[in-house]
Amino acid sequence: MSTQIKTLSALADSDALRGKRVFIRSDLNVPLQDGKISEDTRVRASVPAIRMALDAGAAVMVTSHLGRPTEGEFSERDSLAPVAQRLSELLGMPVELRRNWLDGVVVEPGQVVLLENCRCNVGEKKNNLELAQKMAALCDVYVNDAFGTAHRAEATTEGIARYAPVACAGPLLQAELEALGRALHEPKRPLVAIVGGAKVSTKLSILQALADKVDQLVVGGGIANTFMLASGLPIGKSLAEPAQVDEAKAVIELMKQRGAEVPVPMDVVCATHFAEDAPASTKAADQVTAEDMILDVGPQTAEQIADIIRQAGTVVWNGPLGVFEFPAFAHGTEVLAKAIAESDAFSIAGGGDTLAAIARFGIAEQVGYISTGGGAFLEFLEGKRLPAVAVLQDRA
Repeated sequence: MSTQIKTLSALADSDALRGKRVFIRSDLNVPLQDGKISEDTRVRASVPAIRMALDAGAAVMVTSHLGRPTEGEFSERDSLAPVAQRLSELLGMPVELRRNWLDGVVVEPGQVVLLENCRCNVGEKKNNLELAQKMAALCDVYVNDAFGTAHRAEATTEGIARYAPVACAGPLLQAELEALGRALHEPKRPLVAIVGGAKVSTKLSILQALADKVDQLVVGGGIANTFMLASGLPIGKSLAEPAQVDEAKAVIELMKQRGAEVPVPMDVVCATHFAEDAPASTKAADQVTAEDMILDVGPQTAEQIADIIRQAGTVVWNGPLGVFEFPAFAHGTEVLAKAIAESDAFSIAGGGDTLAAIARFGIAEQVGYISTGGGAFLEFLEGKRLPAVAVLQDRA
């Protein structure tokens, strides 16, 4: 691993966990509907670390945040109870849920308990020193296996790692860092980044950082509309950020200086209003009227993007090209997804909408690595040091 940090797998292999109390910070922040888990990817992704610690003879405690509870207040809505039930099924053993756990946890080797929503503890989000020390006192070994929260310095992601006797990365975090490192630090060229979604401002620093590293930058969604504005094209009443036009021009210029470009859509799919049943019309990019709302890239643009993917050595994908949830405006994202699926390039994808698109077009098996993180994925791409990873590096 390029960023030298201790790993749970190495500790398990060396028999260093037998009889030890292991505290695992997982990412079990799953969507719930009527009190039931509607999508359990994150719970399934957390199982290997728990199983690894149990098999090595440890007494295991697991915690996570869920939703956005108010610190110091607990309601059933914020409870990890549905997660405890699903974990019991996946592990084939009882997983007891513990409420007030800060003052001590009784757990035996070979047992696993789930500690209630860590964001209900006062001081969690502000990375309170005393809270972090109190949690560190519960364990012999702290394991961070929650890449999705690695960009946040919180008590269960960063503080506890400073004070626990041993701090290490779980298999999920380890795999994320290796895949992202491979995509960014030693990529097979050409390196292509696709950045889609609604807002430029939230992703602008990422675009600027990527413009420095990638051989080809592809923009989609509302971001592409802002780049169309920057190129002097009409966008009607499409979602865009006119205030970011100068920044978009700067990204285009930066790529040009490196002999690369940001392909701006040649054709687009429009509707007069935002609705699933809105009639779709395909038109050349310079033919967009004042009444039009761009909801997808057109077939020519989609094909141009697919062609860029076919020539890539490494592909990093974050964000769809259009409103793929509406069938009439899903074509661009579907062509992109299939091009990535058929490509020989090493591909890495992350972000909530991207994962939804991967599921929708059934290409999960063909993507090189699917990242569990949204914000953490983007900050890593930007070259920022993730607090929860930095502390593990410092400890090692």
